[in-house]
Amino acid sequence: MSGWPSFERDLLEQLPLILSGLVKTLELAALISISGLLLGIVVFYLTLSKSHLIRNATNSYISFFIGMPLIVLLFLMYYGLPQWGVRMSPFTVAFIGFTFNVAAYNAAYLKTAYNGLDKIQLEAASAQGFNPLQIFQMITLPQVIRLSIPALTNQVISNLKDSSVAFLIQYTEFFARIQELAATNFQFFKAYMLAALVYLALVSIIVLFARAIERRFLIPT
Repeated sequence: MSGWPSFERDLLEQLPLILSGLVKTLELAALISISGLLLGIVVFYLTLSKSHLIRNATNSYISFFIGMPLIVLLFLMYYGLPQWGVRMSPFTVAFIGFTFNVAAYNAAYLKTAYNGLDKIQLEAASAQGFNPLQIFQMITLPQVIRLSIPALTNQVISNLKDSSVAFLIQYTEFFARIQELAATNFQFFKAYMLAALVYLALVSIIVLFARAIERRFLIPT
């Protein structure tokens, strides 16, 4: 129990900053989940293009960003691009880098679900005179999203956890504030255990919400 009074004192003193960092973490996780889903839908749509060139370029995008470690991508953008005269804020780098990364994963989830669809209904819609965009909007997309709900909600959880790496590009989110707390009193175990419990609580809330969505919208198999 040694050191608890001093740790609690430092925690209370830095609590406003820690809460501010937590808000930034939630903000980043929410924004990249939305932008990553929207861009992922666009990327998925392009994988269905009749153009060989577009399909190959889109599949290359997916492979590149899935294969690229996220931290390497963020470092390239934040520390590498300034050498070429391109400077962005830590939040902008995190938002863009995460969005490209998350979109690639989401597009892959949607494409996997699409491969499991009964293509007869798509052919029937085409025979009825629907154009490719109408078929995508009214038939393909609603079904692949419902089939992908478990994977997409798990991606949201990953977004929250992965947002902690943003402190490495000087984005002062929750984990960055925890690092400052640990550096104040060198009680690293207590500080990191606190961070672990907070992340666990947030993930648990997302899991409960995600399971409710799955029960409501998931297509029975």
